Amino acid sequence: MRYRVTLIEGDGIGPEVTGATRKILAAAGAPIDWEPVPAGAAAFEKYGEALPEAVLTSLRTNRVGLKGPLATPKGGGYTSANVRLRQALDLYVGWRPVRSLPGVKSKYQGVDLVVLRENTEGLYAGIEHEVSPGTIVSLKVSSKGAAERIARWAFENARYTGRRKITVCHKKSVLPKGDGAFVDAFFNVGKEYPFIQQDEISLDDLALALVTDPARFDVMLLENLYGDILSDLCAGLVGGLGVVPGANVGANIAVFEAVHGTAPDIEGKGLANPLAVLLSAVLMLEYMGEHKVADKVTCAVHDVLAKGVVRTGDLGGKAGTVVFTDAIIDAL
Repeated sequence: MRYRVTLIEGDGIGPEVTGATRKILAAAGAPIDWEPVPAGAAAFEKYGEALPEAVLTSLRTNRVGLKGPLATPKGGGYTSANVRLRQALDLYVGWRPVRSLPGVKSKYQGVDLVVLRENTEGLYAGIEHEVSPGTIVSLKVSSKGAAERIARWAFENARYTGRRKITVCHKKSVLPKGDGAFVDAFFNVGKEYPFIQQDEISLDDLALALVTDPARFDVMLLENLYGDILSDLCAGLVGGLGVVPGANVGANIAVFEAVHGTAPDIEGKGLANPLAVLLSAVLMLEYMGEHKVADKVTCAVHDVLAKGVVRTGDLGGKAGTVVFTDAIIDAL
């Protein structure tokens, strides 16, 4: 069986890192046929639209996509294609596994946790208005339906991946109704999963605990703003945004993506590290059930990193994108 997968190369270093990823997956025997579609700054310049309808059509048809980083202009131009993509396809789960990698220096070892972010509500619903000159009100939206569906996704994913503990994060001491309802929905759904340990923690305590003992956490479920911030903090525990995968998942569609930026300062120089996109592609293969190919790529990546001979600049080495890519292919 072969899979048709939507490919959004992205801006800046996007084409370089997605190109490297495609080359590695081909060498590993991944049964994928790519369907490239334009999005981001390049699409805006060519079509006057950062997220053309062709992108959404492709993803609705293929149901799985791989995306490089997309640029969001500062101060105008067009709205974030990343946000619009999540909204248009109702990709309500922000999925960020965070694992320590062999040979990658960080302050912590043995980190293996998952951050799940509710993507559609909270302050990111974007509902705000000026009630009087100089006074802005921004509404934080919280619904039972959205809280229950991501809680159920969290429990089902934990069961599927063999994880045994989910911690829900909140600030209900300040927002007892909104955050309180999110926590209540989590525990109500949790009654259907008595074999998975469930607990709660305040945002303040979680921020402290993550930098003192991240090993105590397994899966963390957070509302939109909290998840946006703390998922990046967790990436910092294992070496940064360049070494962690990410995905946005809905009921029938999943888009796997690098969570780092477009790095315009090294665009076209052949220096970019493809790891974040590659690991996102591995996560995509696991999601699709192609575990053997995913394991092959993971083992090759770990082999190269553990030896420490071939590394890109962000990992303390001097290898460029091509050399690093070829080293992983050799390790396969």
